[in-house]
Amino acid sequence: MYIPAPYAESRTEELHRMIREHSLGMLVTHGPAGLDANHIPFLLDTSAETGPRLLAHVARANPVWQMGAAGSGGTDGTEVMVVFRGPSAYISPNWYPGKHETHRRVPTWNYEVVHAHGRMRMRDDEKFVRGVIARLTRQHEASQPEPWKMGDAPPDYIAELMAHIVGIEIQVERLEGKRKLNQHHSAEDRQGAIEGLEASGSAALAQAMKAAAGS
Repeated sequence: MYIPAPYAESRTEELHRMIREHSLGMLVTHGPAGLDANHIPFLLDTSAETGPRLLAHVARANPVWQMGAAGSGGTDGTEVMVVFRGPSAYISPNWYPGKHETHRRVPTWNYEVVHAHGRMRMRDDEKFVRGVIARLTRQHEASQPEPWKMGDAPPDYIAELMAHIVGIEIQVERLEGKRKLNQHHSAEDRQGAIEGLEASGSAALAQAMKAAAGS
């Protein structure tokens, strides 16, 4: 990924935060048929001694898990990349105070993104898959008044569904982060962009720009 210096994000805690807050990742693989992309909710696990892992499950009918089968017995696995996209939005030059003074401003697009590079292994065992489902559920149900849990559904129903999914595990080897948030503009122009975003309904990106300015 092309990352100009002002936009580079290398802080591990920030990269992990972006993944956790925007956990629907785009899994990019390269197989015999060429490039393929699958959109999958991931769980970031940082507890393993071997380093961070991305855990997920996919439908057994989805052939992507077979690319990790070569690594299921403890070998290195298949090289993959997962893209996590944070908030993004169009930035109008009309929002910059400087535009009205010099007219030397142009449109752009602001965004946050993380690329996770690693090796994928297939995990076709019930204990692993149950654990991933339970942890994903706890994470995403936490904000609900009465969080759903696996025990709320009949055991035979859960068992039937689990027979149709396969676990995947990606050992993360490298993270690339990019936060393109008008860092090269004046404070006045950045504030104008923040106000424009808030007025147009892009509060999440406006908040990201505020946070970047204070970091």
